[in-house]
Amino acid sequence: MPPTTTDRPSDDRSAFSWFLAGQRQFFSLPALILMAAFTGFGGLAHASGVDLAQTVFLVAFVWALPSMIVVVGAVHAGTPLLATMFAVALSAARLMPMTLALMPVLRDEKTPKRVLYALSHFVAVTAWVFGMTQLPNLPRAARVPYFTGFAVTLTVVNMGVAAASWWAAAKLPPTAAAGLVLLTPLYFSLSLWRAAVHAPAERLALVFGVAIAPAMHALVPSFDLLLTGLVGGTTAHLIGRRLARPATVPAAPGPAADITADLGPASRPEERA
Repeated sequence: MPPTTTDRPSDDRSAFSWFLAGQRQFFSLPALILMAAFTGFGGLAHASGVDLAQTVFLVAFVWALPSMIVVVGAVHAGTPLLATMFAVALSAARLMPMTLALMPVLRDEKTPKRVLYALSHFVAVTAWVFGMTQLPNLPRAARVPYFTGFAVTLTVVNMGVAAASWWAAAKLPPTAAAGLVLLTPLYFSLSLWRAAVHAPAERLALVFGVAIAPAMHALVPSFDLLLTGLVGGTTAHLIGRRLARPATVPAAPGPAADITADLGPASRPEERA
């Protein structure tokens, strides 16, 4: 029987060799695009008053770029800690179904749960797409070291990228530094718009968010980021549901109506008597 995507033949290579093979996959277009985004994040963190150590810490321990942008934006706006935590939790909630989908593909029968908990930290869009497309083609025993090699390398390199761009933002002319800052929101917005090609409600959410953000910042600067997402996203969701609702189809006449029509007006009991 030929092997399936979930039952690949065993391989005699060591776990370390699979780890190195995963590291080599770092040299790919998605990883390079993510590095460009982290270049912008370093400039954004510098412009928002986040110091170098805090910037590197965010990359290492928060990792998901949207959540880091939420943290930096909240720090810059002076958002209260509780509201910041809530906003970050909302932005990270999307990663839960991605993690649940990846873990059955990643794990082996002998994989300790603590290893899976540790690797779940690296689940963001780039690593998730990599895992879901690459891991099914590998033997079960190779998947954890292979994914670990890719994910750890991706994180460590982008820690360096963010640090370098933070440092460069302090040395560049103001115009160039501003362009560096804009790389992150530009990349993020274009990626979301492209990913939502089959989801009109998500594109509406982006449009509404951009439209109401200035008003929210003027009205409630301490909660502008949170309320922009809540109001814009909810409005887009409601409109999207209404647009997706199928048109009402007239009910077909039931059997009783058909019989009455066939019998005609003379079929009433008093006329038949």
